[in-house]
Amino acid sequence: MPPPALSNGHHRHLSLPHLQRCFSLMQSRTFIDARIHWVRDRGLDHAVEKEKHLLPFHCLKDFLIHSFPSSSATASSVPLDAISERRQDLRLPFRAIRFIRLFPTAFIEETPDHSASSSSSFSSPLRPSIRPTDDLMLIHSEELRAFESSRDNAADRLLRLLMLAPYRRLPLPLIDRLRWDLGLPCDFVRSLLPDFPDYFQISPSSGRDNLDIELVCYRKDLAVSAMEDYAMRTGGYKKGASLAFPLHFSRGFELEKKVRKWLDEWQKLPYVSPYESGSNLPPKSDIAEKWIVGVLHEVLNMLIGKKTEMENLVLLGQHLGLPAGFRKVIAHHPGIFYISNKLRTQTVVLREAYRRDLLIVKHPMMGIRYRYIHFMHKNRNSSGKKKKHRSSRRVALSVEDDEDHEAEAEGMEEGREDEDDADYKFSESSDFESGDEESDDDDDDDRVRDVNLSPPTQEIQARIPSPIRASPIERKLLTSKIRRNEMHKVGKRNSAGANWRVPPKSRISVEHLSCWIYHEVIVDPAILSDRYQFPKPN
Repeated sequence: MPPPALSNGHHRHLSLPHLQRCFSLMQSRTFIDARIHWVRDRGLDHAVEKEKHLLPFHCLKDFLIHSFPSSSATASSVPLDAISERRQDLRLPFRAIRFIRLFPTAFIEETPDHSASSSSSFSSPLRPSIRPTDDLMLIHSEELRAFESSRDNAADRLLRLLMLAPYRRLPLPLIDRLRWDLGLPCDFVRSLLPDFPDYFQISPSSGRDNLDIELVCYRKDLAVSAMEDYAMRTGGYKKGASLAFPLHFSRGFELEKKVRKWLDEWQKLPYVSPYESGSNLPPKSDIAEKWIVGVLHEVLNMLIGKKTEMENLVLLGQHLGLPAGFRKVIAHHPGIFYISNKLRTQTVVLREAYRRDLLIVKHPMMGIRYRYIHFMHKNRNSSGKKKKHRSSRRVALSVEDDEDHEAEAEGMEEGREDEDDADYKFSESSDFESGDEESDDDDDDDRVRDVNLSPPTQEIQARIPSPIRASPIERKLLTSKIRRNEMHKVGKRNSAGANWRVPPKSRISVEHLSCWIYHEVIVDPAILSDRYQFPKPN
């Protein structure tokens, strides 16, 4: 029985040795069902994350510009209600007015004159209108010039995408969904497709109300994948030979030994071009998996950003003849594809096209998008100056609080010796309880008096003999305070600048503690009447 043919129609025919080798390898699947761990790649995550809000920003810009008459020299404003109604189409992440106010130097918010609009005092509140700024219009004009210079390249990429489809046609809504990744303008149906009547035509889809973009001319010179083109340019490639995909793993990623062995054998399999039909390949075989990887690799190479959302690949795979569940193939090959979970979605990135977070070969349209990103961040920084000042003021206050806490800590450390002496004085047997009430002039001289206290308070303080016995509450406070000091010193030795074990609001300085003991315990008349007998004043 002859081997099954892998090509028909416009597909290229494979050589007989190639088919025989494929037939011997396609019958079985040798993939080891091992779990491949996902390891984060910070560079590729940043490449995805830095384009946050870029797509809705660009869609809003196009909507404002294309809402103007073509004959008008200056841009007119668009009502905010019209933008809010098209929030889903513009892919705005939240309310339109909130998104617009994020970029004040890109969009101008104009409020019409109330007196000119209506003379009634009970009229409805006026809604603002939005128009782009001159700086945004300048970047838009540069984007138009960059697209005009790469118009033929955009048509070729769209043509190759249609050549990958088995029926040589794709739904127009799907192409519109991939328009951003393909680098096509928002009005590509009117501005691009009519200029290439030998390539494309709009035809009704079968059994549906949608329209399809159908291929008119199949170009064999374009039916060369990126892998084949690179192998031909480097030399030594023959049709039907095996091609190994370049592998780039994340830092710290390690494959199991059995998976590494399988991958080495899988790389040696013959390379089946993505422009060849894979319908005759047995499902769940290694050769079929390599064809699927080749199709996904070619699709990502067509995109100007070399990345797209996982959902886009799933929708496109249904029309490219990929089997159901081909998402597992992407997870099986982390050295070829990277799945980023940033921006609340899954984005598939072609690893070999990036060096850290930058494209190795940058398309002219991507250069313009990087300008938009810089323009957006510049706007965000300029609009956030007041917030920055407020935050810096809060930071300054927190720094002052930290300095106060540090000074308080130093005072606590300096007063630890005094606390130890006080703890020694607050012994179980004091001179007062033992009946020793002698007072010398030397003790009065060594006693420190606060000059800020009132004269009656100073007189009472002078009459109290020293030392005195501490109550259980005072003893507990002093003991817990000494323990906190020791914990703070241990933590400070373990890590420089370690946080306090006690929250700032719960800290009590030695001065506050001594004042509390003095005013609440010593000066309290109830305590004084219980402990001491003072002579009545004359």
